[in-house]
Amino acid sequence: MYLITVFGNLLIILAISSEAHLHTPMYFFLSNLSFVDICFTSTTIPKMLWNIQTQSKVITYEGCITQMYFFMLFAGLDDFLLTVMAYDRFVAICHPLHYTVIMNPHRCGILILVSWIIIVSLFYCTCLGVYLSSAAPHSSHSSATASVMYTVVTPMLNPFIYSLRNKDIKRALREFF
Repeated sequence: MYLITVFGNLLIILAISSEAHLHTPMYFFLSNLSFVDICFTSTTIPKMLWNIQTQSKVITYEGCITQMYFFMLFAGLDDFLLTVMAYDRFVAICHPLHYTVIMNPHRCGILILVSWIIIVSLFYCTCLGVYLSSAAPHSSHSSATASVMYTVVTPMLNPFIYSLRNKDIKRALREFF
């Protein structure tokens, strides 16, 4: 599933970057979402696979803090990119004649930058929530299942949901190959 996630999202990035007619705000945000999904899964899955292979559950304190920082960063970026994509679709549907003026390249770049800045700022608040919730009793099996769902399955499905069902992306991939 990890390889499908990485390769599926890489295909989306390559298709969008190689086709000039896909250089629009919607596809710009989709390629950023694919990049963030690769980073998101690459934050935890390699260590998890190593732990499964070695039957070890050891991680250094520094490794844990670093992994948690990047995990929250990319999870938050995923959420904000989806919000920005929803705004893009709102403008396209509700203000189609003004779309190119409203969603110009400068504004798209600022929306991405603001997403990154907000997530870094929110990181410190969410860390506190994670530490406080870890003290509450819960089932480790259900936690592991939930973790796999949002760390592996969701990023793996994003290319299929947002891009590979799209005829422009399919055409770009055919031309790419």
